[in-house]
Amino acid sequence: MNLGLIDILKLADFDPTIPTRLVRHQDRRYPVDELRRNGWLELYQSYQGKPKFRGAKQIVSFYGLPGTRAGFFGVYKVLEEREHASAFRRLQESCAWSEEWNRDAKFYYELERDVRFDDLRDRIIIDWGTGALAWVQNLSNKPILEILESGRALPPFEDYLEFSLSHSQLADLFKNEEAHRDWRVPLAAVAGVYLIVAEGSGDLYVGSAYGVDGIWGRWRNYAKSGHGGNERLTALIASNPSYPASFRFSVLQTLPKTMTREEVILRETRYKHKLGKRATSLNGN
Repeated sequence: MNLGLIDILKLADFDPTIPTRLVRHQDRRYPVDELRRNGWLELYQSYQGKPKFRGAKQIVSFYGLPGTRAGFFGVYKVLEEREHASAFRRLQESCAWSEEWNRDAKFYYELERDVRFDDLRDRIIIDWGTGALAWVQNLSNKPILEILESGRALPPFEDYLEFSLSHSQLADLFKNEEAHRDWRVPLAAVAGVYLIVAEGSGDLYVGSAYGVDGIWGRWRNYAKSGHGGNERLTALIASNPSYPASFRFSVLQTLPKTMTREEVILRETRYKHKLGKRATSLNGN
């Protein structure tokens, strides 16, 4: 017999008799992945246009993944529902949308994360089912597709072009490689051209990865040192203590590992030409 969502949550003392809603966040208006990455998703789910959580004492929250999959975000106690006129809004100045939510939302829910389930965050992957548009549903024993290993720091890998990792996130991948095998396997399977953005200045570094471990192997060096052995980045880190903490890493193009080193570097050079000399100032060429 396959275990479902309720079965797994009950192992952490989840009480399914409490009035509960299941929530799957996937919104075309807002980049849910960015909200989650920056710690704004909790704020986002508190604002509602309609009283979707009315009558619930707790919600089980997920974020959308490709297809009908969903990643576990947490269990939250519903403490209070407030109408717009009387709500005391939690504004987060760094969040670009908080003022908009404060202005436009009709209802605000005071939620409290239940820390008993924190160890399962980003580890449980469920099948939400065909009713993907029904983002709030009554509690049901949704089928579990995967339970990822303990020790995870990042959400599940989705696609090569769908992420931008901070240096601290990159380091977290390599602190427990086995727990992040869903990242390791695809990144080690390809060569490619990658981008490092120095947030704040906006300067860019374009690099390439090849060899047995592909992008994964090249990024391991950045995770350890921050500069990956590059002279320009080494000098930048030595002169500015805000680096490498403000570096962000992403993939521009994946390439087959059968390509030669020279062929991969040629693709890297083409990206440098496309972006322009100013945009590749960290490359030093």
